[in-house]
Amino acid sequence: MIIFLAFNVIYGLGNLYLFFKVSNIFNLGIYEDIFLGFFIFLMASSPIFIHQYSLKGSERKSRIFLHIGYLWMAFIVVFSPFGVLLDSYNFIVQHAVFLFGKDLNSIIISQHSTFFIPFILSVTFSIYGFFEAKRLKVEKLTINTSKLPSGIARITVAQIADLHLGIITGDKTLNKVIKEIENVKPDLIVSTGDLLDSSVKHIDYLSEKLKDINAPLGKFAVIGNHEFYAGLKHAVKFIGDSGFILLRNYGENVRGIINIAGVDDLGDAANGLPENIKSSLEREILAGLSPDFFTILLKHRTDVSNDSLGFFDLQLSGHTHKGQIFPINLLTCFIFEHHAGFKKLEKGSAIYVSRGAGTAGPPVRFLSPPELTIIEIVNIKEIQN
Repeated sequence: MIIFLAFNVIYGLGNLYLFFKVSNIFNLGIYEDIFLGFFIFLMASSPIFIHQYSLKGSERKSRIFLHIGYLWMAFIVVFSPFGVLLDSYNFIVQHAVFLFGKDLNSIIISQHSTFFIPFILSVTFSIYGFFEAKRLKVEKLTINTSKLPSGIARITVAQIADLHLGIITGDKTLNKVIKEIENVKPDLIVSTGDLLDSSVKHIDYLSEKLKDINAPLGKFAVIGNHEFYAGLKHAVKFIGDSGFILLRNYGENVRGIINIAGVDDLGDAANGLPENIKSSLEREILAGLSPDFFTILLKHRTDVSNDSLGFFDLQLSGHTHKGQIFPINLLTCFIFEHHAGFKKLEKGSAIYVSRGAGTAGPPVRFLSPPELTIIEIVNIKEIQN
């Protein structure tokens, strides 16, 4: 919630920065300023208004206007930091005589350039990122273990993370994910949260597509923060209709082959969400499973509980999107200790953080392509024999 609020404050300041930037550079009059201010306010707030409209209105119109509003958000996210960077450069150059005792005005950047350079970069990044968000990449991870039963050489797990099904992410993205999963034919399919983006009436039929993909060891899912935004009751029904077993602070052994456990995302529930959610200590759930079997922990956020270390072999998470858009990913790598990819932890545990298959907010990804993760858990005892 703190990150969400911080982003909205920064986003609001970014829109305000654009207003003053355009007004000052182009010497707009009062009427032009009023029109510009109204336009920027409308674009900045459009995702909120259009989301409310999408609950009742036309799916096609909602999709069009949401794309416009969220692409504007992507534009501001890139434009503002580059513009501030150039303005900061000019400020230093203009005051160089006081700071360094030298006159450096000859290398100052023109005011028009401090607008058009970030403008061109932002438009270019947004267009490229719009298409990058559609190029699903299959990431493969191999983990060796001695905890698989004899006769089981390997288990293939497909991890779906942060699909964010909604008005923006729909059939096309889901079809790509399903196609890749069908090509791999995994033994186990897991969803690590944010399968849904928000409460939208137009996407319930997508559960039928998800229901058609199956795996011998089953399909398991956990609740992410966007499932709360979607409305917990609606999200639980959608996940169930999609054929997933929902692990809500629960773990089990699957057919005497592998342990799997899952916990609800309580990051926002702890900040006053109305749903009454029963939480269990992660360690208690994991301690109830036999340590003789390879244990997978499904947890939406990348937080690692020190008390749980040694009780799970692999934590599968998402949530970070690896920042989703440059330069946001320069900040998120400091916010999240486990930002993306695989990392060994203490006491024999490990974590893998997926970049996610969909997008949150802007339908744009830059330097953070969407992914479907395929994990091969290999029985080293079988290989040695």
